[in-house]
Amino acid sequence: MGAAEAVVTGSDSERGAQAALPGVLSDVPVAVLVIDQAAGTVTYANAAANELAGNIGLPVPVDTWGASAGLTDLGGAPLEDTGSPLSLVAAGRPVAGEAVRLSPRRSSDESRAAEAEPDQVLWVTGFPLSQDGSEQRLSLVVFLQIDEPGASDDPDAQLQALRERAVIATDIAFTITDPRQEDDPLVWVNPSFSRISGYSYEESVGRNCRFLQGPATDPDSVDQLRKSLQGRQPVTTTLLNYRKDGTAFWNQLSITPVFDGEGELVSFVGVQTDVTERVRVEDDRRAAFAAERAARRDAEQAHAAADAARVQAERAQSRLALMAEATSTLSATLDMDDLLGRLASLCVPLLADWVFITLVDENGAVTGTSASHRRGLDEELGRFAALRVADLPEAAPIRQVLTSKEPVLLPEIPPEVMVAAAPDPALRALMAELGTSSQLTVPLVARRRTLGALTLVAESQARRFGADDVDLARDLSRRAAMAMDNVRLYQQEHTVAETLQRSLLPELPTIPGVTAAAQYLSASSSAEVGGDFYDMLHLPDGSVGIAIGDVVGHDVAAAAAMGHLRGLLRACAWDAGEGDTGEILGRVDRLVQGLHVAPMATMLYGRAVRPTGPGEPWRMQLANAGHPPLLLRHVDGSVEMLDGITGLLIGVDATHVRASREVAIPPGSTLVAYTDGLIERPGEDLDQGIASLVSRLRTAPVDASPVELCVHAVGPHPDRRDDVAVIAVQFA
Repeated sequence: MGAAEAVVTGSDSERGAQAALPGVLSDVPVAVLVIDQAAGTVTYANAAANELAGNIGLPVPVDTWGASAGLTDLGGAPLEDTGSPLSLVAAGRPVAGEAVRLSPRRSSDESRAAEAEPDQVLWVTGFPLSQDGSEQRLSLVVFLQIDEPGASDDPDAQLQALRERAVIATDIAFTITDPRQEDDPLVWVNPSFSRISGYSYEESVGRNCRFLQGPATDPDSVDQLRKSLQGRQPVTTTLLNYRKDGTAFWNQLSITPVFDGEGELVSFVGVQTDVTERVRVEDDRRAAFAAERAARRDAEQAHAAADAARVQAERAQSRLALMAEATSTLSATLDMDDLLGRLASLCVPLLADWVFITLVDENGAVTGTSASHRRGLDEELGRFAALRVADLPEAAPIRQVLTSKEPVLLPEIPPEVMVAAAPDPALRALMAELGTSSQLTVPLVARRRTLGALTLVAESQARRFGADDVDLARDLSRRAAMAMDNVRLYQQEHTVAETLQRSLLPELPTIPGVTAAAQYLSASSSAEVGGDFYDMLHLPDGSVGIAIGDVVGHDVAAAAAMGHLRGLLRACAWDAGEGDTGEILGRVDRLVQGLHVAPMATMLYGRAVRPTGPGEPWRMQLANAGHPPLLLRHVDGSVEMLDGITGLLIGVDATHVRASREVAIPPGSTLVAYTDGLIERPGEDLDQGIASLVSRLRTAPVDASPVELCVHAVGPHPDRRDDVAVIAVQFA
């Protein structure tokens, strides 16, 4: 209710006075009271009146209200001891105008009295508000603050001076209309109305006050006034009205409905003031500043153009910096989960409050999601992802973007759009919890293939998306999509190469008295594969051949060469029977170089001969072509390195004579062979890598199976840079 807000309590009969009577002018304090004549109580006080008496509970006797305000006559006597204008109005008598003194220090309210504010002089006018015969008799009292004249020995002259000041200080007119009569005519006007309009009391009463309107009166303001009256609502407006002599004046008008105790509309109270001079002053001021504004306009436009250019340059520079960072950041990984995390960190909180990334396959089916929120909310984002994927209608922006491959911008999200895009109430509630006020969704397209959609979300309108954001998001999405497609192609290439290499590796045969297990792991940081291999043969004479090797190179060609090399070794070992293992490696070397099967390779081959009797050890003959040494794990868990024999790599010198060595393998022992990817680490030499491998094998349980030993040998190395092949063979 603004300036007209009041403190009102009481019975139903008292609530008839709860009309919201607004102040007329913002710069003229007008305090208004409504008095119940029958009870002699104040039943309504507007905000300005509350400032006079404090928030005293209503209804309250008029004298009590006056005492709380600190009202006295000009001589300082309390009003309750005099012919108080409040008492006169409470008795139903009009008060044309009387000066009183407001002395806060004499207030009955101790807190107000303690403030010790200076005295003021108020001009009091009052008149009956109710019509004759009304069940409820109400009166209206208005207090106007005026400057106190200088001291005078003539009390009558001083009072006259106060009256003149009251008239000069305000041109406030009061009117009352009766909406129960046809056309809502005026039933009472005060002398100020007649003085302002030029129409006498007799010429005004009985007519609707539209007679003040004329040809230049704003019809929109009149229509606003009419609608407010029809709706029984308070209204304040400024109209161009006309006096009786035809001269125009600006009339600021406030009209408030008044209801009786039964809630029936009984009258409209109008408060009017002539603000022509104020409007004229404002017009003159606007005209005076028009030239200055025109002179400043060019300079301001020049400054604005310069500022716009600077902002545009800064925005372009920021955009280029973001795109450069995006390109370097997104291209630095070949792991899809890592890439999605990097993309989210680029978007939040720089571009959005939270982001949701949707990945799809070539058929448009959702294959994965990723999300990030500036406030964390990981659990809520997880539930949102599940609900969003399960509830993705055609009206959803993500679905529209995946279908059209065009951005969808929602600067605001009206309720009907939210319901259409997210029919599930649980999903909408979760979106409200995350904060969804503005949204921008762009496609992730690379090499004419739609990989998914990137959705940027703002929690509130403080971060509202616009056309500039669309261009920026599209640039970012293109770079992100290209990085994603590179990851996709890498994964396809890696899968093909790894599948090829695994297809070239054998299934270990079942050999009596031998338990074996093998494991192959591709590198975790490269799409390339290598020539690592292992093999185990059940030779015709009953012996067991064990081989492990690594072709130089990390590509599909190396994997293919490994397959040829393994085939040559199997053939040579099978034909040689009980031949020396060194000679077998020499023959393989000559075939490799003669047939140009492969580049250089490391290889280790051993042939284990069964024991001659119970409790006797197995006898193994070993030959090595530049490969890391075998490890023998005894039944007590100790580990022995079978070194002392080496030779040139395969492919270096076909005439090289290769030696062999024979070792005993006690029953229950396990032979472990591996490639260099298991022992090579950045910053370590091979001896350190072998020592770490030996330590891992020693910590395995004493009764560990070959499968368990392979697991312990590999160990936790997620950043492995080379392929690994390992085989463990346990001899009974």
